[in-house]
Amino acid sequence: MMKLKQLESYLSSVETFANPKIELEQYPTSAHIAARMLYTAESTFEDIEDKCVMDLGCGGGILGLAAAMLGAGQVIGVDVDPEAIAIAQANAEELEIDMEFVLNNLQASALRSGTVGEGAPRVGAGLPMVDTVISNPPFGTREKGIDMVFLHTACSVATTAVYSLHKTSTRD
Repeated sequence: MMKLKQLESYLSSVETFANPKIELEQYPTSAHIAARMLYTAESTFEDIEDKCVMDLGCGGGILGLAAAMLGAGQVIGVDVDPEAIAIAQANAEELEIDMEFVLNNLQASALRSGTVGEGAPRVGAGLPMVDTVISNPPFGTREKGIDMVFLHTACSVATTAVYSLHKTSTRD
């Protein structure tokens, strides 16, 4: 398995948003956090290598790219923003990593309709089942509950594990 420092070094070259969309709470995941999150998922729990992994709300794709570098059998990046998908695709090409990408608009629908939280539409309706979901979703600081839409979706499409980053101030 790749060493943690080597993984972090490779991820440090990943491009992020030039103009993040505030309404989508786009912010980059650091190479440091991504490397540690995925390294732990594999080295401690064996949830990455040879698994089908979904990066839900992939943004620039750093979590999915890390999964691929750690030997995931298949990686699917999902995002609502076509510009984010384009950045993630460029990052995958630059690193010579094979990833699939899916544009999924249900997050935008949930935000527009105000149906976040209990009874909200799933971000990933129509997405395939996967072994592991990794996600750094919107925290819900702008749209309360959107992080839970992601978490509910992750739990509904993952057969083995979900790794998701959340902000303690939005815990309620």
